[in-house]
Amino acid sequence: MEYVSLFVKSIFVDNMIFAYFLGMCSYLAVSKNVKTANGLGLAVIFVLLFTLPINYLLNTYVLQPGALKWLGPQFAEVDLSFLSFIIFIAVIAAFVQVVEMVVEKFLPSLYSSLGIFLPLIAVNCAILGCSLFMQQRDFANIGEAAVYSLGSGIGWYLAIVCLAAIREKMSYCKIPKPLKGIGITFITVGLMGMAFMIFMGIQL
Repeated sequence: MEYVSLFVKSIFVDNMIFAYFLGMCSYLAVSKNVKTANGLGLAVIFVLLFTLPINYLLNTYVLQPGALKWLGPQFAEVDLSFLSFIIFIAVIAAFVQVVEMVVEKFLPSLYSSLGIFLPLIAVNCAILGCSLFMQQRDFANIGEAAVYSLGSGIGWYLAIVCLAAIREKMSYCKIPKPLKGIGITFITVGLMGMAFMIFMGIQL
């Protein structure tokens, strides 16, 4: 039940876009059509699903104060937490490189559509934010970290695909000229954020 609660909350209540506004640059730029948004959303899920558990293990057994005590009592006082940002980003960048090569090899049209935003997943603040939230929340085991990463990725995926679908429909609407483009997009994102606030009342 704890895993279910964590999973649902990470998708709807603690949504990276609507609760923390993380990953907004690629969210707004790549959400012009559903196909491209779907590809980037799946890539974000993949990167999160693999990098967060790895970062959890690194944080637990290497980075946090006293994590190296398994090497011997002389390492019990070692604190490498100041390296967290560098290590987390290095792990994320490595997996993003793998995703980029796979997409370029097997889905060249999607690779062309995503453009610069695919390699920029490496510095997507939503992905790094998940690892930093993992540190703050002090998950009990790697299972909780994996569930949180999957839920956060699905939450980001739902947000970008929903916005892309709305933007495709809006292209057929008569929108006032001053609001065309990014203006109406900001309004739409604000309304979606308000809609997601209803999930804050979920009790699991």
